[in-house]
Amino acid sequence: MASRIRADDDGELSENSEINVTPFIDVMLVLLIIFMIAAPLSTVDIPVELPVAVADAPDRPSEPVFITITEDLALSVGETSTDLDRLFIDVGIATKQKRETRIFIRADKSVPYGEFIRVMNILRADGFLKVGLVGLDETAAQEPDVDGPQSTVQP
Repeated sequence: MASRIRADDDGELSENSEINVTPFIDVMLVLLIIFMIAAPLSTVDIPVELPVAVADAPDRPSEPVFITITEDLALSVGETSTDLDRLFIDVGIATKQKRETRIFIRADKSVPYGEFIRVMNILRADGFLKVGLVGLDETAAQEPDVDGPQSTVQP
């Protein structure tokens, strides 16, 4: 509450019923600064081992388009070797420029995550948004098969 002297009140103090919001704003600014400093300190990088996917594999199309990234970072679309500069051209040829075609990416487990994302960004920039990831089936990863490992496709 504030008081004010008015000339017509014969010098007597009268109550002012207006709310003074300045202290409220000061408190809010102090709280804002505290949260701006404390929020980055509360984020912690935690190492995480991701689990093996156990979802049922969806049906494969009759002629799937595979992009393969080997451990030496060599790229291929189907059986055709390519590089990052020609990837969108070779994918366009393999899909006949049909942007709704699902593309499957097979990458060696030693491929750096940044290289994998670079391939995904090239596909997304060219309009291919349906991308599936190919991985080993959990049972095939535990028990080696005579015919070779079975792969599953994760959407």
